[in-house]
Amino acid sequence: MFYCREEELRTMNRRYKKGRFECIIIYGRRRVGKTALINEFCKGKKTIYFSALNASSQENLEALSGAIYTCRNPESTSAITFGSYVDALDEITAIAAQERLVFVIDEYPYLAKAERSISSRLQHMIDHRWQDSQLFLILCGSSMSFMEYQVLGYESPLYGRRTAQFKIQALTYREMTAFHPELSAEDQALLYGVTGGIPHYINKLEVEDGLDEALLDNLFCTSAYLFEEPENLLKQELREPAIYNSVISAIAGGASRANEIASKTGLESGVCAKYLKVLLKLGILRKESPVAEKPGRKTIYMIDDNFFRFWYRFVSRNMSVIGAGKMRTVYDSAVRSCLSDYMGLIFEKMCRDYLFRYAEDLPITLREIGQWWGTDAAAHREVQIDIVGMPVEGNEYLIGSCKYRNEKTGMDELELLRRYAAVFRRDAKFYYYIFSKGGFSSALEELGEKGEVTLLTLEDIYR
Repeated sequence: MFYCREEELRTMNRRYKKGRFECIIIYGRRRVGKTALINEFCKGKKTIYFSALNASSQENLEALSGAIYTCRNPESTSAITFGSYVDALDEITAIAAQERLVFVIDEYPYLAKAERSISSRLQHMIDHRWQDSQLFLILCGSSMSFMEYQVLGYESPLYGRRTAQFKIQALTYREMTAFHPELSAEDQALLYGVTGGIPHYINKLEVEDGLDEALLDNLFCTSAYLFEEPENLLKQELREPAIYNSVISAIAGGASRANEIASKTGLESGVCAKYLKVLLKLGILRKESPVAEKPGRKTIYMIDDNFFRFWYRFVSRNMSVIGAGKMRTVYDSAVRSCLSDYMGLIFEKMCRDYLFRYAEDLPITLREIGQWWGTDAAAHREVQIDIVGMPVEGNEYLIGSCKYRNEKTGMDELELLRRYAAVFRRDAKFYYYIFSKGGFSSALEELGEKGEVTLLTLEDIYR
């Protein structure tokens, strides 16, 4: 089944119907659903689908020749190999001269690595042969840095040739409910906390008899597909996976500042910074500073990929137990009992996404939303605010708190939020929002009814 990505699909089909030449760039991290989107788009259309290989130029030419021959002769089981890439591209030109043709090069970075002249050759074909053709060219890749710099970048031969580009992102917490609409809001949130909205992981978890069983069978099991997924991705993408593994492990263990991470991994600061930069580009980490402040000494590093975060928190730490086949006996104490704590940061992100993407009738128009931390000079202590919504203009702010716990949230949380807001900005107007999985005390609900604070439960942000 194909879920979500309706807007991307609608845009591609609209361009296809115009009959003009198109060069569409599609990129995003592995497993995010790029190929599924392309396959759905190609249904019912004459298509040459070539998935490049991490192999030699000749092997890729043979594979491309096979894809072209299959398009020409769908009933044939044999194929010929063109003498050169020029001959292969000329054949594509001939087909597109007669009818609308979709030509897909999936994993384009592999082809560009094997055949270094291919970007220049495609540029020549676009400029001199394909502009007036019916060709619908799609270049797709999982290497984010390559696609952004070597395909979309200014120095690329293909710069300026694209007619549209799609950076495919992970699904939001609301979008991914399409996969398992029968789940409760709490299980939907946990599924998001585990998979991060990556369609491939949602499918591989095979949720049928509840999330606990799905996790035990498909993640906490040595034979499961997802068991070694983060390590396999690091090996696939990087030359020194062991060092990157150490960096991620250090952050998962609580190190958040660059010097802390370097110290914990035993790397020199300059060397560690290079590894951090690569992990940022891959989308595994994110760098965060207090909202409304420039990056500086307060900047911290966090694991941005929920699947990596869950794996390093629960799977990596329990390798011995999993290997011994005893995970079922300790699951409740080693995983289930810790999920509320783990879900705290996930819930904060979900609440920020709710306000920025889905909430209607907000009192101000938001320019930016994030968390803020700083020093309360009067109390001589550090304070942190889960949500600060910055206005497009003016001196009014959204200030929010997120509590992922079963207990009801009471008046003390609003009082704390008011004190923290005064540390963040003086002489400003604040609109208070409190999100609570367990609901609210009657006293706090009374203030909510009076409009002094907006109260939202986990179920509310899914409506």
